[in-house]
Formats: sequence, structure tokens, C-alpha cells
Amino acid sequence: MEAPAFEAPLLFPLLSAFTSSVRAAKLVCMQKKLDIEDGYSSMEAVKVARRAILVIVGVNVVLGNVCAARAAPMQDMKEPDVLRTLKLPSGVIIQDIVEGRGQEAGEEDTVQFNYVCRRSNGYFVHSTVNQFSGESSPVILRLGDEQMIKGLKEVLSGMKVGGKRRALIPPSVGYTSEALQPIPEEFGPRRSLLSHAKEPLIFEVQLLKLL
Repeated sequence: MEAPAFEAPLLFPLLSAFTSSVRAAKLVCMQKKLDIEDGYSSMEAVKVARRAILVIVGVNVVLGNVCAARAAPMQDMKEPDVLRTLKLPSGVIIQDIVEGRGQEAGEEDTVQFNYVCRRSNGYFVHSTVNQFSGESSPVILRLGDEQMIKGLKEVLSGMKVGGKRRALIPPSVGYTSEALQPIPEEFGPRRSLLSHAKEPLIFEVQLLKLL
């Protein structure tokens, strides 16, 4: 790993402090010699040793903090821009993230979409996109059918192909029945989703195409 580069204004004070610490260390090593040859008292020698230790520790702390700060820049955690926010009478809150440029989904259309489902506190529940491989298993449902949860119908209706939306769906228009879609086929994710069916859920949806 490449060592972090220090700017000149920061480098010179650090070098000066490091030089002082080396000199202080030499004083520690010469403690007994000073006692004997130069007539230092034991108390004076102890004071010299203490000063040397404090300088060394101080310089080590400064160097460690600076290197860590330079070597590990803070990651950008910026949220995606929200184009608009809409609250529906059902209690569903929709945020448009990407407008989309394709055809607009209507009530009778069959839609293909990917989604990520989370609890309202942000904890992951289920996704049609594998977070490791990036492979997806899109859902295909007809908006007019009764098998889709009502809240998600409202989210997808009016979306354009290629668009992305984030929505908070209250339980009253969510998984009011275990037979409603979309729901994972695997036992573990399915059980996890249904165990949180009585609380608001956050869906991030991307409309892929109309069929």
C-alpha cells in the first residue's frame, strides 16, 4: 500500500517534533552517565526521563492520527436526489428518484419490475436483485389483478419504463393476506417478510418494461 503523502506545511513541524523526540530518547539513554559524570541528581535525571517519554508519546499520537486520517478518506454517503414526493389518500408516500422515459404504466398493464423491500428502520427484508452477483429475478404481475398488494399497485401506476420510485407502504395496503404478491419463494425470506407484514414497509421499485 502506498504511504500517504504529507503536504509541506504539515511535514516540517512533524519532522521537527520527530527530531526532538530522538534527542529526548538519547537523553533517556544517557541518564546514568549524566548522573555520574555531570553531577546530575537523581531527581533531575528522573525529570529528564519524564520529559523524553512525554515527547515521544505525543509525537507518536500525532503521527498516528495524521496517517490514519490521510490514508482513510471518508466515504460519500449522499442520498439520491428526490424529484418529487407525493402522499396518497391510502397513506402511501411516494418519492420519484428517476423519471423514466418509456411508456407509462396503466391499470390494465402487465409490468415487469425489480424491487428492494426494507423495514421502516432501514433493515433489509428482500430483494429481486442479488446484492453480490448483481443478477436479478424480476417480478411480472398485472396491475389490475387482485393478487398484488394494493400499496404497490399505487406505486407502479403512472410510472414510466426505466423509472425508479421509493415508497413507504402502510400495513393496511400491504400484506393483508399471505397469498398476496410479490413475495419470495424461498422459505427464509418469505418468513422474514410475513413476520413484518403488520408494520410499514419501504419499497424501492424500478419499472423495467410493460408486457
